[in-house]
Amino acid sequence: MGKGGSLSDGVLKKIVLSYAYVAIWIFLSFTVIVYNKYILDRKMYNWPFPISLTMIHMSFCASLAFLLVRVFKVVEPVSMSRELYISSVVPIGALYSLSLWLSNSAYIYLSVSFIQMLKALMPVAVYSIGVLFKKENFKSDIMANMISISLGVAIAAYGEAKFDTWGVILQLGAVAFEATRLVMIQILLTSKGISLNPITSLYYVAPCCFVFLSLPWIFVEYPVLKETSSFHFDFAIFGTNSLCAFALNLAVFLLVGKTSALTMNVAGVVKDWLLIAFSWSVIKDTVTPINLFGYGLAFLGVAYYNHSKLQALKAKEAQKKAAQADEEAGRLLEDREGDGTGKKNEQQN
Repeated sequence: MGKGGSLSDGVLKKIVLSYAYVAIWIFLSFTVIVYNKYILDRKMYNWPFPISLTMIHMSFCASLAFLLVRVFKVVEPVSMSRELYISSVVPIGALYSLSLWLSNSAYIYLSVSFIQMLKALMPVAVYSIGVLFKKENFKSDIMANMISISLGVAIAAYGEAKFDTWGVILQLGAVAFEATRLVMIQILLTSKGISLNPITSLYYVAPCCFVFLSLPWIFVEYPVLKETSSFHFDFAIFGTNSLCAFALNLAVFLLVGKTSALTMNVAGVVKDWLLIAFSWSVIKDTVTPINLFGYGLAFLGVAYYNHSKLQALKAKEAQKKAAQADEEAGRLLEDREGDGTGKKNEQQN
């Protein structure tokens, strides 16, 4: 009884910890999105400089990642040559910098709720680009699901009260670059046996992003900031904002490491609905019934896609276990046949 009780306590502890990791990730992701909106929106903090904000994040994250990897040695660095860094990490850094720049820029023009609805197109973009680069097989049923997600997002866009074409272009561009980055990680890193967790990823990618972002910053935002002589760097605002961004990466490390990537996807759906509710009730963004209907349709498509991915993963694991069992049975049979032959030889002698 005592043993069973301790086992139950262990299982309960694991469940509580899993929910805690999910809650921390949702809270931090929620905080970073709302905080970025607050800083960039002209009606709130009124600092519409998305490249500058992203560069602050990258410099802060790169510095802390360096301390965690090189000084405190919390995680081990990945063995990587200069050639591999240039051919694999640099393109991923370029895509990541574009994705962050455009997604942060979208907060100036669109509501938080509508941006979350547009982000539902991520599976569509990842699958389409995966097929294009031959990392995914084209299947008509999956493509039909992708069309249903796209249709849902289109309906949500049609029902948007404060539709801004430029904002939508920016957010769709961010989704496209982020999806390409995810596929490129598979092609350029995973296929070569290189695995980066969020901390080592920041250690290698954040400095690269900072360099890429500095190029458009010099021409686009630096001249405007130079003219705005009244601006003083607010360490409280930008420091806490950057700390939240870094903490979010640590939360991803914990969530995926202790649960699974699928858990993160499901948690992401919960976070999106919470953000839509927050945007409507607190920020007072307009959310129309057509918005909700369209996003609901897209949500069902994303949920079905995640379910299909889970079933495929389970089938792959079952196939792998069956193959291992067959291999083990073959070895046992060979051992028995070997023992039988040995005994027969002994009897003949």
